[in-house]
Amino acid sequence: MELPAVNLKAILLVHWLLTTWGCIVFQGAYPWTNFPILALGVWAVAQRDSVDAISMFLGGLVATIFLDIIYLGIFYPRSSLSDTVRFSAGMAILNLILKPISCFFVYQMYRERGGELLVHVGSLRPSEDRSSYQPIDSSEVPADPESKAHVTRGY
Repeated sequence: MELPAVNLKAILLVHWLLTTWGCIVFQGAYPWTNFPILALGVWAVAQRDSVDAISMFLGGLVATIFLDIIYLGIFYPRSSLSDTVRFSAGMAILNLILKPISCFFVYQMYRERGGELLVHVGSLRPSEDRSSYQPIDSSEVPADPESKAHVTRGY
């Protein structure tokens, strides 16, 4: 099954629009956490081959998922909800709901640009290659006679 092609510009436009509407009620930290991440997305659009730009945007999107959950949980208005407040809060919640989907598509773009998994499962177990291993408390002299860096001292 092939994934639909989603343009990074469309992802940015949707999140910019929803964040702007969410800022009607949620001022303070909400725009300060979301707009810089969208700026990283603009950087990822401008540099189409940059793995760094798309990885920073992806990491920022993941971080803002957690920050938005905390921010909406603390500052969600609980009394006298006017239509404007409900609309703004709804757009902020919709923005939060769409972020994991956007992360999935941005991750696909990250892989297309040559990015690899950030955590390799194989690196969690100890390495079997011990060819360059030398114990710290070894009293052996290094094989290279010009190397004077290894001096055994008793402390």
